[in-house]
Amino acid sequence: MISLSIAGGIAEIVLDAPHKLNSLDGPALADLAQAYDDAADAASRGEVRALLLRGEGRAFCAGRDIAGVTPEADDVQGYLGGLLQPLLQKMSAFPAPTFAAAQGACLGVGLGLLLATDVVYVAENAKFGSPFANLGATLDSGGHWYFTERLGMHRTLDLIYTAELMSGADAVAQGMFSRAMPAAELLETTRAIVARAATGATSAFNASKELVAHVRDQRLGLWASMEEENAEQARLCRTEDYSEGFRAFQEKRMPVFKG
Repeated sequence: MISLSIAGGIAEIVLDAPHKLNSLDGPALADLAQAYDDAADAASRGEVRALLLRGEGRAFCAGRDIAGVTPEADDVQGYLGGLLQPLLQKMSAFPAPTFAAAQGACLGVGLGLLLATDVVYVAENAKFGSPFANLGATLDSGGHWYFTERLGMHRTLDLIYTAELMSGADAVAQGMFSRAMPAAELLETTRAIVARAATGATSAFNASKELVAHVRDQRLGLWASMEEENAEQARLCRTEDYSEGFRAFQEKRMPVFKG
């Protein structure tokens, strides 16, 4: 089950099937995509300025729900290429800052959901890695690219070959995610940060989001990246939030951004 709530400029999307560790079958992926579409529509009306993705129970998402899958008849390309990849691209392009709070198992598809989110906070005892050696399958959801980019070839293949998992604390220490914290503090802390982001300069945040993605995907060098920054700054300087930010600084008060 996927739920979406919107309040105070924040969209909160919840993976709510704790009895199966929030694993996702095809219909659940479609429901999740619809939740992001609905939140994006609200963002276009100015009703959403930040998004939080989380999972109920002791796991964020244990991956694909394969309980009813017959291996010989499995349409894995339809699941991964037809449903999952378009969803991850939709998540990555969401028109406002996105955050995730991840506890427990974060594997396979669950890992992919995190990789498509702007900022990821994890419980120290969360679990990441590639358990697929025990399934005769390969790491999916963009995991090969992400692990190689962050961990290097040797550590990536070590995790794949051994099916060993990293803790949330180790994953953050190795540069995979933003922050690790005790599980009991994860949701409250993340919600507080998301609430702050929802009152920020959304247009400027979105500009940085696009710049970071372009630097990553196009492998931009320093000067090419700087040229793109200059162009974005020139565009932003004509916005109301830019003027408000400068006035607030000059008047020594907190800005009130409209996003």
